[in-house]
Formats: sequence, C-alpha cells, structure tokens
Amino acid sequence: MQELIRLENVSLWRRTQEEFSYDFKKTVLSLLEGKYKKPSKQLVLSQINLVVEQGEKLGIIGANGSGKSTLLKVIAGILKPSSGIAKVKGQISPLIELGAGFDDNLSVKDNIILYGVMLGFSRKEMKERTKTILEFAELEDYALHPLKGLSSGMTARLGFAIATDVKPDILILDEVLSVGDEQFRQKCQKRLEKMWNEQAAILVVSHDLEFIKRSCEKVIYLQQGQIKSAGLPEETVSQYLESIH
Repeated sequence: MQELIRLENVSLWRRTQEEFSYDFKKTVLSLLEGKYKKPSKQLVLSQINLVVEQGEKLGIIGANGSGKSTLLKVIAGILKPSSGIAKVKGQISPLIELGAGFDDNLSVKDNIILYGVMLGFSRKEMKERTKTILEFAELEDYALHPLKGLSSGMTARLGFAIATDVKPDILILDEVLSVGDEQFRQKCQKRLEKMWNEQAAILVVSHDLEFIKRSCEKVIYLQQGQIKSAGLPEETVSQYLESIH
C-alpha cells in the first residue's frame, strides 16, 4: 500500500492565552517597571511518530486537551510543526472545525464551490457536485440563501456533505458524528461505512469508543500531546479506559 502520511518526531509549541492578550502597551509598561516576563508557550504535541497508508482507518482517542485536534490540524497543513517532519501525499478533505473555510456572506451554493476549490477541485467539478451535496445535506431549499442564515446544525451537515462527496485520498473527521439530529447521524454513518470499503485513508477523532473499536483497524491513544499507546482497537481503547478510571 502507498504511504500517504508520515510524521517524524513532530513537536508543536503553541502560544498560551496569556501571550495572545499581551498587547504592546502592557509590554512597554511592564518593561519600564522592570516587571516584564516573557509570555509562556505550551508544548501541545511532543515527538509524534506516525505512518498512515492508503486505505488505512485510524482512530485517535484521548481526553479533552490531549492534542487530538491539533494533530489533525498538523496533518491537514493548518498548523506547521515547531520541529520534526510532516509529509502528506494526496488530496485531503478535513472536517475539523464547524464552518472552517466557509464565508458567511456567500450563498450556500457558492460556499460549496469555494470549499471544493480550497480542497483542490475545479470550479466545474464542484458545480457538477452541488446538487448531490445539497440533497445529502437536506439544504436544497437554502441553495441561494447566505450561509450566515443557517443554524450551526445545518452548517455541520453542509460541511460533512462536501467533505465526504469529493472522494479525497485522505478524509479527516473530528467528532463529526456528534452534530445534527439522530436521523442525520445515522445517514452520516451509512455514508462513512461505504467509504470505509474504499481506498481513502480515514483519520477519525471520536469519544464514541464503540464506533472506534468497530470501525478502525488501528488506534492511537494521545495523552498530554504524546502517543501513550498505539495498536489494535480493543487493546488501545482498554488501556485508555484503564487510565481514566
């Protein structure tokens, strides 16, 4: 199988909220008063080594704040590692943050085209896909409405419909099955099950451990930005549950 993702000793430092709020005026005053302290940074990912091959289904589990979403953002190219090497081949469709990549002022239809172009598909192809995407998201009546008029659940449905319709080489899913009503969640799961049999590599973050055990071939358990364990789903999920109990 072709190797699509390789992370070698990837670490990432991120600024804390304190550093974000440290404005120029405060900095000058604290320097004059001799009280200046350099704002701290936090190590969010530490020495991550990971290989994902074509067709592989990888589950990522861990407590809130363990670095799961950050790891996905590094793989998707949204964040750059502070050190180490991240190599990714093929087209990626990341469904990481609700509404990320959308423009509130554009219509739903134009957002579908924009999102697809951002993923590397042509305008022509995205125009051809618009009808099926709207149908799956159950938003046919909202095609010409501005995106800002949609509820958060509708926006989530739209994002999922686009990300799973374009047939990427790598599909990245972060808690997408926790949005929408029960009927739509079941619809999403059926589409994912169909994709599971295809050659896309799928990386999924979920707190639904039964889904992870049932659907993934391999699972990594993150703890404080480090891979605590990696292996078969049943064993890795058991280690995670033991650690939190």
